[in-house]
Amino acid sequence: WSAPECATYGTDIISTVEFNPTGELLATGDKGGRVVVFQREQESKNQPHRRGEYNVYSTFQSHEPEFDYLKSLEIEEKINKIRWLPQQNAAYFLLSTNDKTVKLWKVSERDKRPEGYNLKDEEGRIRDPTTITALRVPVLQPMDLMVEATPRRVFSNAHTYHINSISVNSDYETYMSTDDLRINLWNLEITNRSFNIVDIKPANMEMLTEVITAAEFQPNQCNTFVYSSSKGSIRLCDMRASALCDNHSKLFEEPEDPSNRSFFSEIISSISDVKFSHSGRYLITRDYLTVKVWDLNMESKPLETYQVHDYLRSKLCSLYENDCIFDKFECVWNGSDSVIMTGSYNNFFRMFDRNTKRDVTLEASRENSKPRAILKPRKVCVGGKRRKDEISVDSLDFSKKILHSAWHPSENIIAVAATNNLYIFQDKVN
Repeated sequence: WSAPECATYGTDIISTVEFNPTGELLATGDKGGRVVVFQREQESKNQPHRRGEYNVYSTFQSHEPEFDYLKSLEIEEKINKIRWLPQQNAAYFLLSTNDKTVKLWKVSERDKRPEGYNLKDEEGRIRDPTTITALRVPVLQPMDLMVEATPRRVFSNAHTYHINSISVNSDYETYMSTDDLRINLWNLEITNRSFNIVDIKPANMEMLTEVITAAEFQPNQCNTFVYSSSKGSIRLCDMRASALCDNHSKLFEEPEDPSNRSFFSEIISSISDVKFSHSGRYLITRDYLTVKVWDLNMESKPLETYQVHDYLRSKLCSLYENDCIFDKFECVWNGSDSVIMTGSYNNFFRMFDRNTKRDVTLEASRENSKPRAILKPRKVCVGGKRRKDEISVDSLDFSKKILHSAWHPSENIIAVAATNNLYIFQDKVN
C-alpha cells in the first residue's frame, strides 16, 4: 500500500468517513459539525499517475451546537455518521446526523448565472417601473464553477437518546436512524413523521441491561435489517413480520467461554460496529479485541474470528482506567468481501485477508506518509526480546487511535481517519 496524500483538519477531530457509491467522492464529518467532501482527480494524459488523488470539492457546516431548554442539555454539533444516497442526476445527496437531528444535503455544481432581468438591475436592486421601456430576455452567462451545499430536509425531534447510526434502505425511499434504545424508519420525503420499528426501552429503566450500538439495512432486501447490542448479540429483523420488530427473526450470539470470564468480559464483548457484506450473505462485527464474520445461515457461532490486538488483553485494567476500553472502533469490507479492515491504537490499522488467512498491521502517520511511499508492515512485541523493527506493547500511544475508516466500493483505495488527519492509501501501482 502506498500513501498518495494526507489532509489535515484544523483542531477538529474527524468523527466519520464515507465513500459515495461510485467512490468518486469521499465525505468526512468532524466534531465541529463540518462536512468536507473530497472529489477524485480525473486521469490526464500528461500525468496518468495522478488518478486516485482526492482534492477538496466542498466544505459546509452541517450542524450547529444547540441547547435543549426542556432538559437543560447541550446538543453538540459533532457529526456521528454520514451516508450517501445513490446518484440520480447531476447533484449528489447525503445524510448527516449529530446526536439528535438528521439532515439531507444536496451538493450541486453551478457554472452559469442568469443576467438581464426586467424588474431588477445587475446589482439586484428593484428598478423603477416608469424607467422600463423595453422587454429584455434573460440569458445564462458562464461563470466560475461553484459547488453549493443546501439542506433539503431536516429530520428532527424523533430521538430521546443519542443517534449512533443511520442506514439508507435499498429501496432508496426510506432510511433508519438508531439511538441507544430505539430504531426509527423515515421516508426521505417526509420530515414530520417517522415509524418506530424497534423499541427495547423497559418500563422501568432500572431493568435496563443492554443498549443498541449500531444498525444497518441488508443491501439487497429492503425488508431486512440487523442491529447489534452492548451485550455482544446481533439481531436480524424482518419488517414483513410485524410493524414493531421487537421479536427478531434470528439471533447471532457466541456463547462465552467460562474460563475467559473476567470483570471486563461484558465491556469488551460490546459490539461497536456491524456491517453487511456487499453480497448480503455475511456480517462483520467489531468488539473491543476482535472482528467476527457471521454467516446469516448460521446463528450459533461466527464463521471466522480475527484478533485485532490480543496483546492488549493483559492491559485491560489500565485501559479501563483511562476510558480507552470504551472506544468504538469501526470495521469495513473491501469491494469483493475478501478483506476486512479495522483500526487499533498507535495509529495502527489491521487488514485480514479471508482467503489466504494472512493479516497485516499498517501505520497511518505523517512520518511514513510521504506521497507514493510504501507502507511497511508493523509488529508489536508482547514480551521477551524486542527486534529492531518491532514496537513494544508498553510504548503504544493510546491517544492515537483509528476509529473511523472507509474502503472504496470497487478499488483498493482506503481512507483512514487518525484524530484530525485523513490518510488516503491506495494499493501499490506499478
